[in-house]
Amino acid sequence: MRKREFQGEPIVWQVGRCYLGTVMVARTSKGICAVLPGDSTEELLTELADRFPGATFEHCDSHREDWFQGVMDYLVDSRKQPSVRLDLRGTDFQCRVWHTLREIPSGSCASYSEVARRVGLPSGSRAVAGACAANPVAVLVPCHRVLRSDGSLSGYRWGLQRKKALLDHEQSLSER
Repeated sequence: MRKREFQGEPIVWQVGRCYLGTVMVARTSKGICAVLPGDSTEELLTELADRFPGATFEHCDSHREDWFQGVMDYLVDSRKQPSVRLDLRGTDFQCRVWHTLREIPSGSCASYSEVARRVGLPSGSRAVAGACAANPVAVLVPCHRVLRSDGSLSGYRWGLQRKKALLDHEQSLSER
């Protein structure tokens, strides 16, 4: 993503709460550009501004907006495809990784090396980890479903506790 890519572009945001804590959802005119879990609205506003330099930000006062409710519904039940459009901007490699991550079903996991093979870069586990870390759309692009080759948890941009909570939540859904 280029620094000037969002110059002057309006981004509308809203926050909600769920088992991940505070969650900020933001959208451009093209679709959801960010889903950011965190501890406070102030922290998430700072992260949003850092991720999208030059954009203009507008708070949405309604929790009933389809785009916001679609994300919150997916956080509750990730077994079906989200009902929202995404506006994902990154390098070609990042976008390939993010697309591949969206193919991992809820309740399932893949290793970094497996994702690297799927995107055609068999020795690219570290590059896949970097693309996961750059993901601005938590849960909708499920980088939390990527584990070490031995099945253990590894880094997660929003904390290992949230990664574990997401995996546990999805596992409980798949057992229903």
